[in-house]
Amino acid sequence: MEPITGGSILIVLITVFVLAIFLGFELITKVPPTLHTPLMSGANAISGITVVGALILLQDTPYTNPGFAAWLAFAALVLATINVVGGFAVTNRMLNMIAGKRGRK
Repeated sequence: MEPITGGSILIVLITVFVLAIFLGFELITKVPPTLHTPLMSGANAISGITVVGALILLQDTPYTNPGFAAWLAFAALVLATINVVGGFAVTNRMLNMIAGKRGRK
């Protein structure tokens, strides 16, 4: 069996990434609207884990010469934080809509 070289592993990783994009798109488009809120809740939980992981990675990064992993962790931290804050904002808006309907009855 031949060992996996740097170029081969890059092709495998790109292939997995592209397949994950197609699979994710197909799964999300098939979800009925009534399940969007629980799905968003799960995505927020994953984003919270991403925030914690990025903070742990950035903790050990030297400030004088950050590498590629540090910049990638910083980008993940920013994007995951935006997702978490947006998810809380949408959830708050939905809860206010439900409370408004209950108050009118």
